[in-house]
Amino acid sequence: MKHPEGDIAESSTGYDDSTPLARELAEITRRRQALAADRLPLPRATRVFTVANQKGGVGKTTTTVNLAAALARSGARVLVIDLDPQGNASTALGVEHRAETVSVYDVIINDEPMSGAVQKSPEFEALYCLPATIHLAGAEIELVSLVAREQRLRTALELFLDQSPDLFHYVFIDCPPSLGLLTINAFVAAREVLIPIQCEYYALEGLSQLLSNIQLIERHLNPRLAVSTILLTMYDSRTNLANQVVQDVRDHFPEQVLQTVIPRSVRISEAPSYGQSVISFDGGSPGSLSYLEAAAEIAHRGAPR
Repeated sequence: MKHPEGDIAESSTGYDDSTPLARELAEITRRRQALAADRLPLPRATRVFTVANQKGGVGKTTTTVNLAAALARSGARVLVIDLDPQGNASTALGVEHRAETVSVYDVIINDEPMSGAVQKSPEFEALYCLPATIHLAGAEIELVSLVAREQRLRTALELFLDQSPDLFHYVFIDCPPSLGLLTINAFVAAREVLIPIQCEYYALEGLSQLLSNIQLIERHLNPRLAVSTILLTMYDSRTNLANQVVQDVRDHFPEQVLQTVIPRSVRISEAPSYGQSVISFDGGSPGSLSYLEAAAEIAHRGAPR
């Protein structure tokens, strides 16, 4: 295509690629087109993920909410279980979680059926949430004296899934950033562990301890448990450190790490304050596209054998 100022390269997306901004727009358009053309396979049996990292501030709840929303957007039926007393996942999915709301606390402490506590998220038709309330803050102490205290969530979840008239394709359990009885319940209820890792200094600190704890739970409480997925978050391509962290994690966990990395993004940070995931808050932003691509990778990989 001729330009009055001279020859300028034009990409297949129709954008002129002569400036960094133009190249970025062309790349975003290419990614949108690739996602629009990709039909994600649905699992034949429910895949249950626990999203965990003992290190706080790594994007754990953000990852839970946005992967769940991305998969629901693609046509999967998805349940998010908010097991963090802060209730941030419940907030981000726009579901009621005031103190009097029937919640995950009532399910694991008072044996309330999960069907009476699960709410539909306004985000997507097939997205559901089992909310957390402030009562969950005391659940660690109350669980100590209960029978089968490590297995209460698994028992309730299995009953709910068995009785549900429609298959839930994915369940994501958002854990608190500590290894107490709530997190142990999450590990016992799941088959897969998804670990978000922040692309910053000390990223791998504490990870070996987390993996040792997961191995202990696998050995003694849940032989089906496996670390299937590692997702790199808060990535800033402008820094050498972030690129070094990405390489280190890929070297240590070549099978588990997703190719997709989640960038640092103002839109991702803003979305929860509007009671939304970034998928519905700003579906065309780089952060949203990254979570959609990560969800697509998880769907195409399938459950570990």
